[in-house]
Amino acid sequence: MTLTVKPIAILEDNYAWFLRDEATGITAVMDAAVVEPIAEFIAAEGGRLDWLLITHHHGDHIAGIAELASRTGAKVAGNAADAKRLPKLDVAVNPGDVFALGNSEAQIIDTPGHTRGHISWHFPTGEALFCGDTLFAAGCGRLLEGTPEEMFASLRKLTVLPEATKICCGHEYTLSNIRYALSVEPANAALKAFEAQAKALRAEGKPTLPTTLGTEHAINPFLHARDVAHFAELRAGKDNFR
Repeated sequence: MTLTVKPIAILEDNYAWFLRDEATGITAVMDAAVVEPIAEFIAAEGGRLDWLLITHHHGDHIAGIAELASRTGAKVAGNAADAKRLPKLDVAVNPGDVFALGNSEAQIIDTPGHTRGHISWHFPTGEALFCGDTLFAAGCGRLLEGTPEEMFASLRKLTVLPEATKICCGHEYTLSNIRYALSVEPANAALKAFEAQAKALRAEGKPTLPTTLGTEHAINPFLHARDVAHFAELRAGKDNFR
């Protein structure tokens, strides 16, 4: 079974993600924050949109969903526990559920920290993780609603996934994350190599994403945190880093 995954660059530094289960042709967009760029992308991919999937409630991840659903007839799926802050859901999922996108199945993972109701979608057959604003390339999300304990636990849930898992996150924060990571781990050779690669991609106008979990294990200081206290120290450092 094959799951096609493509980033859709939107807003200033966001990504929505296009998914297509190649066995059935069923498609989805993860975190559709705008209408026209996504509608144009869908048209270029054949014009089919079956699902609009959500990681969390922030406007830069959901603002385009209602209109896209109205235009296309796509159904909306998101976290049941956060339904009051999301567009109207056709399917409310819970952590531990399995969501079928055609023949491709996603495992729903509870990942609070950035927001209380944040979830991540892991498609094992597509080796893809849609983690919104939880895990970034060389970084992690701000603690806007959750605690260091929650985010530390959420990241631990993700780090046990296969090394080849593609990290499909919500923002192009990679270069700024790398700058902070190098201030914490200046001797990290893998991080330096990743910086060169990321700079080359951005110079060509290409996304740095997806990265992989194996890469993140090597370069991401937040995944190297020894415990919650160390993680909280790193996160506070990033919040104040300029």
